[in-house]
Amino acid sequence: MNGPNKPDVVIEDAKLADLADIVDIYNSTIAGRMVTADLEPVTVNDRMEWFLEHSPQHRPIWVARERENGEVFAWLSFQSFYGRPAYRATAEISVYIAEQHRGRGLGSLLVSKAIEACPSLGLTALVGFVFGHNKPSLALLSRFGFSQWGLLPGVAELDGVRRDLAIMGLRLEY
Repeated sequence: MNGPNKPDVVIEDAKLADLADIVDIYNSTIAGRMVTADLEPVTVNDRMEWFLEHSPQHRPIWVARERENGEVFAWLSFQSFYGRPAYRATAEISVYIAEQHRGRGLGSLLVSKAIEACPSLGLTALVGFVFGHNKPSLALLSRFGFSQWGLLPGVAELDGVRRDLAIMGLRLEY
């Protein structure tokens, strides 16, 4: 991912030192009411337990950073789905990209890497929960073969507007 408008990016396991950047990127999406159901910013302390529940071998969090200066542009996490043993081969993925770096292919880079990593993570299905009005995220997942597995109409309320939640899924065969 190089070129005049594209930074030289490395994707790597997130370190605890990256948590502040992860939280900043996450918080930057709240005001737009398109990416997250949180209505107020979260703190590093709010996300500490979530961060510590992840591991590179089982449910990683990755950061996409500029190779030269280390700036974190985006992140992806794998979250266990529904928390019961029968679902251990399914994970929810979440992708967040810093506003000034959207539209540069970082989401595609992260989702592609996530799909490639599934065999080593023991995953046979990925799911994504996306607001129905979040067309860019729906298009991103669709480009990688995700399809709508469910729709929860009007389950979220953002500033007085009811919003649908699409459940996007990808079954992996290998």
